[in-house]
Amino acid sequence: MDEDTRSPGEPAAENVVCARCGTVADSGTPPPTWLCSVENGVRQYFCEDCARTHIRAIESRLDSSWW
Repeated sequence: MDEDTRSPGEPAAENVVCARCGTVADSGTPPPTWLCSVENGVRQYFCEDCARTHIRAIESRLDSSWW
């Protein structure tokens, strides 16, 4: 069985990078102010600035490609 056994809060990569602007998180885990979105089965993280800028699109559940 090839099941993904990572916990939901565990990032897939060592460095967490904002999928929108490329900002790198200081630690290996996303800060609590960052947003996590799963689009097409891929987990993406967005920094606080990008999440605030695009909050209406996020709340409308638009994919980040529409922002």
